[in-house]
Amino acid sequence: KDYEAMMSDSADKRAQDAKSLTGKESAKADLDAQLQEHGATLNATTSELMATDKYISSLHAECDWLMQYFDVRKAARTDEIDSLGKAKDVLSGADYALLQTSPRGFLSRRQ
Repeated sequence: KDYEAMMSDSADKRAQDAKSLTGKESAKADLDAQLQEHGATLNATTSELMATDKYISSLHAECDWLMQYFDVRKAARTDEIDSLGKAKDVLSGADYALLQTSPRGFLSRRQ
């Protein structure tokens, strides 16, 4: 009787173990599928991050260029505005010929 009870208990335990093993294998397969999905998501996110970093770098370079040449561009813009104003005055009839700042002309001879 004890032997039969032990064999019965062993059979029940094997059945429970087999059921537990099946459940664990199913859980492992689900986790492996999730791992594959997360891996694909990681790759997509990483490539998106790299593209964003590249875009930020290009914006930074463009901003540096603008900051570096801001004063030069500002001076050129001011000169152009001044020249356009003078051209408008000349077209309106102003005469700038009498406004020489140096006593000698540009092409005058030295003696």
